[in-house]
Amino acid sequence: MKKLLTLVMFLMGTMSLFAQNTIDSNVISQQRIIDNGGTGDYKSVMLEIKGFDAHTVFCPQNLSMFNSTHPLPVLVWGNGACSNSPWEHFRFLSEIASHGYLVVATGFFPKDDSRYEGEMSTPEQQIQSIDWAVAQNSKKDSPFYQKIDVTAVCVSGMSCGGLQTLFNCADPRITAYMICNSGLFIDSSIAMPNMPMPGKDQLKKIHAPVIYILGGKEDIAYENGMDDFHRITDVPAFAANYPVGHGGTYSQEFGGEFRFPAVAWLDWQLKKDKKAAKMFQGANCGLSQRDGWTIEKNDKIDR
Repeated sequence: MKKLLTLVMFLMGTMSLFAQNTIDSNVISQQRIIDNGGTGDYKSVMLEIKGFDAHTVFCPQNLSMFNSTHPLPVLVWGNGACSNSPWEHFRFLSEIASHGYLVVATGFFPKDDSRYEGEMSTPEQQIQSIDWAVAQNSKKDSPFYQKIDVTAVCVSGMSCGGLQTLFNCADPRITAYMICNSGLFIDSSIAMPNMPMPGKDQLKKIHAPVIYILGGKEDIAYENGMDDFHRITDVPAFAANYPVGHGGTYSQEFGGEFRFPAVAWLDWQLKKDKKAAKMFQGANCGLSQRDGWTIEKNDKIDR
């Protein structure tokens, strides 16, 4: 009986949250709550939006808490292996959304935890994600109307998704970058099907602060990513390594250890949170004090 009562109370709480949510069945095709909505202040939900094909949206369940004076910054995400579904990253992305973000991920809605098998994604889908977020903020019939900070957009991705981000890095709407387990290839002779392969000159188009989150020397992208980082001198750049290899911690509950630098970076860059900045600034920055992490940064980070 006690277990039944607990279940009923949980379901009533969930229904209450959605009663406050301005997203109704006319807008969404499917929805899932991941890891009980995350650890942030705003319990999140993963959505398939009608008419927005090959994209998955993560956001707080209760949108009534956001408005033009308290808007949602935007994270645009591209997947590893050029997957056209965030099936490997939805725990990480759901956690980020729970901290008060609109996350727009490339690819089809993950119905369950199984591997996506289908067509590959394209870099253009990230641009479509930015376009969609900007449009939603100005559409009066959108549940996101005047709830999105279109001046605070971080574009990000893991592995191939990171290369897609770098392919798109010149877009002037981007205000921060987060490159995960990725980097432009040092060997320009390498060619991989469906994967964007711009040369290192592309880094000159980066026009906003950038963080590289890598899996340490065991990460197959380590050399490429660190080479990128060392070439970036015109904007603040930070490199964080955690020794887990190329796969990162995305599929762990709440996105695992990678969520800590990711959320702090977004809070600092997109919300101007001075407490979050301490994770990266100073001789003994917060991330350097967390077990397992090694960091490098250019001189612009501490300015």
